Amino acid sequence: MIRGIRGAISVDDDDSEAILSATKRVLREMTERNRVASDDIASVLFSLTPDLRAAFPAMGARELGWVAVPMLHFSEIDVPGALGRIIRVLMHVNTDRSQDEIEHVYLDRAVSLRPDLAR
Repeated sequence: MIRGIRGAISVDDDDSEAILSATKRVLREMTERNRVASDDIASVLFSLTPDLRAAFPAMGARELGWVAVPMLHFSEIDVPGALGRIIRVLMHVNTDRSQDEIEHVYLDRAVSLRPDLAR
């Protein structure tokens, strides 16, 4: 069965290293909390707020060894007043876990996006 795991993290600066570091942090947390091995990942979608353009988050995933995982990037729509410098993730995984057992991950300022899901 395929399930989606959501994640998001804030980035302090539009800097390549900051984007890659934040991406790796949220991906590690998503896989650890949900006990997902890289072979179980079907695909990953990343979206970035328009103020983040210095690097592709997939580069961070590749640095984690995810070289065979299909990944794609999108730019979020620029909603006035929306939280800036955010990387959002939708990871599709093969798992036996039920929808209720999936733990979504929101870190740093991104906690405010879904305080009901953040721990």
